[in-house]
Amino acid sequence: MASIQPELWVDRAGDAIEFYAMAFGAKVLHQVGDSDDIVAQLAIGDAAFWLASAGPENGRFSPKSIGGATSRTLLVVDDPATVSERAVDAGAEEKSPVGDEHGWRVGRIIDPFGHEWEIGRPIGAWPPSPA
Repeated sequence: MASIQPELWVDRAGDAIEFYAMAFGAKVLHQVGDSDDIVAQLAIGDAAFWLASAGPENGRFSPKSIGGATSRTLLVVDDPATVSERAVDAGAEEKSPVGDEHGWRVGRIIDPFGHEWEIGRPIGAWPPSPA
């Protein structure tokens, strides 16, 4: 078995858990600590990821502390427009509205902690057939 479970480093980890629950319906699978000193595993449907408190003492830098994100996370959902709207309502910034591009229905947001997300789904069969 193999899986990839990224860990997002954030300031205000307690607030981040609340945001991901409101915006994406994330559920906490495991949590150590409280307030803003937290390491937690969350899941959106079957997709798990980790969240931990950022801090230079740990060599963990949040996107806001470096002035930008170092990656983008793709969240694949059935209804990208609804999930993107819910994320913006919960405090995210819309970077690009949901539209069709490169075989996907996709939009982009920046969450309140500086992490960039694509929210989308393939329009047809994925991956596409080789040409």
